[in-house]
Amino acid sequence: MRNLRKERIGVITSSSMDKSIVVAVERKEKHAKYGKFVKKTSKFVAHDEKNDCNPGDTVRIMETRPLSKRKCWRLVEIIERAK
Repeated sequence: MRNLRKERIGVITSSSMDKSIVVAVERKEKHAKYGKFVKKTSKFVAHDEKNDCNPGDTVRIMETRPLSKRKCWRLVEIIERAK
């Protein structure tokens, strides 16, 4: 069951909460009628145990059990720090 967990890579938009971060994950979707690729963004609230993330960081998050009302993802690693 542990191997079926989803993973996403995204950019942190907010880290003002305690032990929580908001991660924006961008994907490209083909428009049904016109065929043009459109950027779509999903926001996930993830658990950051050590509070070591800052806005602009690129991170990997993994699905986990519900930790609160909106939080069911957790931080796996920081891929790249914001410059």
